[in-house]
Amino acid sequence: MTQLRMGTWFSSAWKSGWLVHAARTAIGTTASLALARLLGMPEAYWGPITTLIVLQSTLGAAWEASKPRFIGTALGASLAGLLATYIGAGMIVFGAAIFALGLICAILHLDQNAYRFAGITLAIVMLVTRGQAPSIMALHRFGEVSLGIGVALALTALWPGHEWISGKNPH
Repeated sequence: MTQLRMGTWFSSAWKSGWLVHAARTAIGTTASLALARLLGMPEAYWGPITTLIVLQSTLGAAWEASKPRFIGTALGASLAGLLATYIGAGMIVFGAAIFALGLICAILHLDQNAYRFAGITLAIVMLVTRGQAPSIMALHRFGEVSLGIGVALALTALWPGHEWISGKNPH
């Protein structure tokens, strides 16, 4: 009886695409972590976290998810690195920087996702103290996130998934 249930579950998971999606996600996040560690990135966990966020079922969806993350991370890391290095990371500077990021994103005609990722990166670089220069932390953050995006896009291009993983079984 247990084998019958397992067989039914396996068949259902296979048909719905969840087994393949889980395998792609596990391979992608593990590859991202391994590559980040191989490269000696100090906060290697940002690579697989980003891979989890960006890894979508189709290359087009992954590309669309990664563009604002990449641009936002670059903006947030740049502004945070500059401000924290030359002005400091106090509350007023932080608040002004978040506001400025919103204006920069509006001027560049970016969407709110890019602004969100820029703000997240700015907060991590400016508010998390690690004993390193803020500019180094900004470079690390950008590199680790970029690595996660690259792994997710490469895996999605090499091993396309299905769009119907959203809980609906097309069969």
